[in-house]
Formats: sequence, C-alpha cells, structure tokens
Amino acid sequence: MGKRKIEKQFMGYLRADGTVGIRNHVLVLPSVICSSHTSRKIAQGIKGAVALYNEHGCGHIGRDYHRTLRTMVGMGTNPNVHSVLVVGLGCEQVIPSELAEVIGKSGKRVEVLVIQDEHGIRNTIRKGRQILRSLVEEASKAARVPVPADRLVVGTECGGSDAMSGVSANPSIGAAVDLIVGAGGKAILSETPEFIGAEHVLARRGAADNVGVEILRIVRAVEDLAISAGEDIRGAQPSPGNMTGGLTTIEEKSLGCIHKGGTREVNAAYDYAERVQCAGLSIMDTTGDDIRSVSGMVAGGAQIVLFSTGRGTPAGCAIAPVIKISSNSRAYENMRDCIDINAGTVVEGSETIELVGERIYDFMIKVASGRRTKSEILGQDDFAIDRLLPTI
Repeated sequence: MGKRKIEKQFMGYLRADGTVGIRNHVLVLPSVICSSHTSRKIAQGIKGAVALYNEHGCGHIGRDYHRTLRTMVGMGTNPNVHSVLVVGLGCEQVIPSELAEVIGKSGKRVEVLVIQDEHGIRNTIRKGRQILRSLVEEASKAARVPVPADRLVVGTECGGSDAMSGVSANPSIGAAVDLIVGAGGKAILSETPEFIGAEHVLARRGAADNVGVEILRIVRAVEDLAISAGEDIRGAQPSPGNMTGGLTTIEEKSLGCIHKGGTREVNAAYDYAERVQCAGLSIMDTTGDDIRSVSGMVAGGAQIVLFSTGRGTPAGCAIAPVIKISSNSRAYENMRDCIDINAGTVVEGSETIELVGERIYDFMIKVASGRRTKSEILGQDDFAIDRLLPTI
C-alpha cells in the first residue's frame, strides 16, 4: 500500500499583519477578572463572538506582570481572531486602553469599554453588545482563501497520559509534526516539567549549541523552583492519574512526552506566551498544567493544538481548535464525545505510527479549513495564565 497524498494547503483567513487564521472569531477580552463576568454576558448568544474568562490582570509584579500582559496581547493578536473588544473595570493593573493599543498594532480593529466609565455593568453590557454586533458583521465579510501549509503554527500537548501515550499517541503526533515541519510550518513542544529526565535527549537535538543550553537551563529552573519550595516535584509528575494509567516515574513520562516533537532539530526555545517566529520545531517553556500550557502556545501564535491523552480529557481553548488523540482504544470508546482520533490502533498492531501520523495531519488540514473538533462542538473555552509570583 502506497503512502497517502499529503495535502500542501488549507483554506484560511489572511490577516493584516501577514499571518493566517483558521478561525474568524471576534474576541471579547476582559483585562481583569473583575470584568470577566461582564465580558461573557456581552458575548452571550452572539454567533461568531467568544469571550475569555480571565482570572488575572491585577496584583501582579515584575516578570509576572509582563508575562500576564504578553499572554493577553498574544490572545488578542492570534491569527484566529478577527477583531477584539477589550472590557476593563477601570482600576486594574493591566490598563484596558494600553492593552488595546498594543493589540491594535497588528492591524486588527480593537474597541474598548470600561465598566466604571460606562456607569455600571448594565450599561456596559448594552453598549458592548452593540459594538460586538458591529464587529461580528464586519468579520462575516472575511472569506477563506487557499494558503500553503507552511503558514500553520501547531502546538502539541499531552494530558491524562498513560503507559501507552509514549508508545502510540505521542509518537503519532511526532510523525504529524515531522510532516508539518517538512511542509515548512512551525510546531511547538511544551511542558517543561515533562522534559525532566529526557532533557539531555532534547538538548542534543538543538540546531545550535545555545538552543541545547537553553533547554537544559529551563529544565534546571523548574527543578530548582520545586527544591526552593521544599517540595518533591514527583508529587505532581507523574500525577496520580498518570500512575493509575501505568506510568511509574517522571523519566518514563518525559521520554514519552518528547515524542510529540517528532525527529527534527529544535530550532529555538521560547519563553511562555512569547511569539514563535522561527520555522520548524521550537520549545516553549510552559507548565505541565494542560490549560496554562495550551494558553501559552496559543498566545505564542499557535492556531491549532494536537493533544494526546491516555485517560481522556475534555480540555479545549476559546480561540484555537484542539484535536484530541487517544493512546488506547478504551479511552477513545469511553470518551468519544471528547476525542477526535484513536491512536490505540498502533498498540493493537492494525496501524503504524507513520500511518496514524498521516491521519492526524490530514485531519488537522481539514480542521484548519473549517471542520470543527470535538472540543469546539462541546464549547470548551478554557483559558489560564501560568504564574511566576504570588498575587500581591
């Protein structure tokens, strides 16, 4: 049997800054937790609009403030977002007008509402819905056009891993990543705590010495953070669910995790939510928490996420499709409403890793052109920002 044809293009939305979206959302972006409820009320029932529930935006200091701001800007400038309505309270640390100004530099239309300036929540919701309908009407005029696959930025994630994740689903994602990179696209390998014990393998794949050094540095930083807190990282890695699924050590989990990065060189290492510029495979320094990790990659420009699971997880994202790949057929059957692709066929011997990788790639191209994932159908709009410091 010959290899199937690998699609080299998809139907996407061209943006003013030269990026390409695979969705055409109008984003209601609360600048602070205090305006999150109002933001959701504004977006409620308006087709084409999505609202984040943002637990952050105030009480941050130093590097933590800059990380928070960078993540919020990244969500607003993600190519899947057509335009943005920033909703603030009026006394928060992340100033709504400044957030809107930075997002606006991407060429997107950005509007701002501040609850205190609008004399309360009811007025803000009423005015916000008027603005939002205008933005959605404008967005509806955008049309998909054929674009090459090299315009894709793909994040990779694993959650609820089991003993089969490193055998089937993760290597299959890695095979799909090799196809993405081979087509000239970008792929992101995340979850720094899940590199521990395998960091030397990743470091050897650095395209330049400084990349390998940076991989070793960020892993050491995670270990040092746990030690400074007087904690054993093995309390979270592997998690109780991972161990129930058959994983025994953090090294075993990590060696399985890094398979998602395929076999190509690692061309760059980025900070959390930093915009990914380099073609090919990159590392992003994220937490092992699925939602925070996915949010960081999407803020970094990923339009789509490949997410493996052995136990099953419903995690999603408000603005980027998340494709779920199960490591075993039992999880797939148990959570069919959450999982898009079954890689358990690798364990059963009915498919090779390469064939499942091709299936993942083909499905990803269909999703990039408009097909909805299970997480989108379920309305999974999860969002969270990784923290560095306590809220003051």
